Amino acid sequence: MSKRDLKKYLNELSKEQLEEQLLELYDKFKDVKVYYDFVFNPKENDLVKEAKLKISNEYFPIKSKKPKMRRSVAQKYIKHFITLGVDSFIIADVMLYNLEIAQTLTAEKEIKSEAFYKSMLNSYEQALSFMIEKGILYDFKSRVVAVNEKTSLQKWPNHYEFNAIVERFDY
Repeated sequence: MSKRDLKKYLNELSKEQLEEQLLELYDKFKDVKVYYDFVFNPKENDLVKEAKLKISNEYFPIKSKKPKMRRSVAQKYIKHFITLGVDSFIIADVMLYNLEIAQTLTAEKEIKSEAFYKSMLNSYEQALSFMIEKGILYDFKSRVVAVNEKTSLQKWPNHYEFNAIVERFDY
């Protein structure tokens, strides 16, 4: 069904029928419930705390000794925040937090996995692209530069690629 067809169908419904359909969607689909819960009670601070706790647990686990270092955990939250329409500054903060917490780990422990460094490079590039798209890169300039500089200081194998990304975006 196209958007135009949907609009036509919705215009034919009475207010009561529309309300009934929305309530049915709310009951039937978790994503609809999550969306409306956020819209009417957008506890962004709680969402950010939860996301940062889960992300930090990937690098500094509470229950086990070995960090999992899964980029997908942060990506899941970032995608969820974008879907909900969370403020761009909050999303950018979480994106950079993921990189910063990973660098905190690499300052303490050598990581030999090339995939880890590649995934952090992807996260960095996505974060910068997102901030440029939203026009907020300048607001996060100091953190963006700090992440880039730490890749050199910590001798990440791909630190030249981080530098190239910064130069390409040339803010």
